[in-house]
Amino acid sequence: MIDLAAAAARVERALPVGIISQHEDIDTVREQIEELSELLSNLNIVSLEPEFAKLRGARVRYRIGDGRAEEIAQLAQECEADLIVIDSELTPSQQRNWERLAKCPVISREEVILEIFAARAQTREAVLQVELARAQYELPRLTGAWTHLSRQRGGGATNRGQGEAQIETDRRLLKHKIQTLTEELELVRKQRSTRRKARQRRPVPQGAIVGYTNVGKSSLLNALSGSDVLVKNQLFATLDPVARRLVLPGNMELVLTDTVGFVRKLPHALVEAFKSTLEEAVLADFLLLVLDVSSSRLDAEWETTLGVLKELGADEKKIQIIFNKMDKIDPVADAVTLARLHGLFPDALYISTVTGEGLDLLKAKLPELIAGNRKVMHLQLPPFRSDLAALAHAIGEVYEEEYAPDGVLDIVVAVEEKHFHKFADYQK
Repeated sequence: MIDLAAAAARVERALPVGIISQHEDIDTVREQIEELSELLSNLNIVSLEPEFAKLRGARVRYRIGDGRAEEIAQLAQECEADLIVIDSELTPSQQRNWERLAKCPVISREEVILEIFAARAQTREAVLQVELARAQYELPRLTGAWTHLSRQRGGGATNRGQGEAQIETDRRLLKHKIQTLTEELELVRKQRSTRRKARQRRPVPQGAIVGYTNVGKSSLLNALSGSDVLVKNQLFATLDPVARRLVLPGNMELVLTDTVGFVRKLPHALVEAFKSTLEEAVLADFLLLVLDVSSSRLDAEWETTLGVLKELGADEKKIQIIFNKMDKIDPVADAVTLARLHGLFPDALYISTVTGEGLDLLKAKLPELIAGNRKVMHLQLPPFRSDLAALAHAIGEVYEEEYAPDGVLDIVVAVEEKHFHKFADYQK
């Protein structure tokens, strides 16, 4: 009898494989494999010593040369790996070829990230987004899943094999699931958009915290707002956007949102699926872009973060760069690194959410970041423009107002830049 408790407690072992393209060097690929190992550890999978293979031209069967693929498959058997993880995209046919060769599961980085997202999703929207991404990923991989049945009985134009029939049934079911998830997700997004519009109607500036995964975005939101957003030292600890209201010096208010972290080689299906989550960055008045100053992959993480922002169309926004985790570096030993960063990012702030270093400077900077989006206007509104008086109260912050004997309203109000034109004709 199988000991189920022992089987469940068994730790899986994975053999990571890095693919070195003609445009990459071995050091870059090693960094990516280190990150892949971190991703696997989030699934309680132990990474064995990685293997590397050079990509020489178009290789259809395994993406790499047949001989190198056979060597890796043999090595996986010798070291008793439970699975092989290719740090690259694999077509469905390449994945099936690998599994036939290695006689064990072979997955890509994309599947690893999908599994982590599935384990971490909490809100209804995030769960739907992950389910949709997984279904879209699985659809082209159904072919071959039931070939063992098609060999049991012959099939022809009028007598198809059981395997073929099962594949078609599964494909129909999966397509229906994708359609249902898409419709349900669209409904959730509309509800979320309605809530966002209600929030935007209030004269409260919006900011978003963005950055690579595990750089301390949630810790920063907690430090600034005094909230208790989940904080863990792991990749993708939180997937759902969390918004908190802050009261700044001068009684100014700000809504700050923590967003999902970025990562290299993020599956395109997930980028699309999480567009509504990342829309917080697009709709924000400014961004707090957080980087881990102690990371050995700092340059790559910066490029990835900026690349995702460009894809979202948010790279033109006002951005405040913040280097977090100053408590993890030595100011003397890392003086050269810090000098380089100061030269590249002269306006950046250096903080530690653990020790509190630099947080006062950041809090003092926040009013400056939102000041450019608001303007104090001194208006004189005639009696027949009571609609503008109501609008000033609805979308702005009224400081003074007084009615003259002739019914003209003298009002001082701060409004966002996008509303200036509505009051321009009556500015004093």
